[in-house]
Amino acid sequence: MNTDIIGMTNMPEAKLAREASMAYATLALVTDFDSWHPTEEAVSADYAIKNLMKNAGNAQQVIKEAVALLAAEQPDSIAHTALAQALVTPVEAMSEDTKTRLSALLP
Repeated sequence: MNTDIIGMTNMPEAKLAREASMAYATLALVTDFDSWHPTEEAVSADYAIKNLMKNAGNAQQVIKEAVALLAAEQPDSIAHTALAQALVTPVEAMSEDTKTRLSALLP
């Protein structure tokens, strides 16, 4: 099955997570198919909201289980060391001004 995800905030969030050396995943839950699926009928706002509320409960359960799994064992991810090669100049060779500007990235 070929699907596309419509999520206007995914890219900025993924880029910000990468800059912060954080692993990032999207949890996408469908509310309706009428906007793209050729065999689905148009849906009402009530239908979409009902699914949105159901999805909110599902998302809470997924997050609860994911946090428990991550608390038990944090998986290795290249995201956690994404900035390891980001700075070419050795820290000791940087000016104090540069160190201040890059303080969020420095160990």
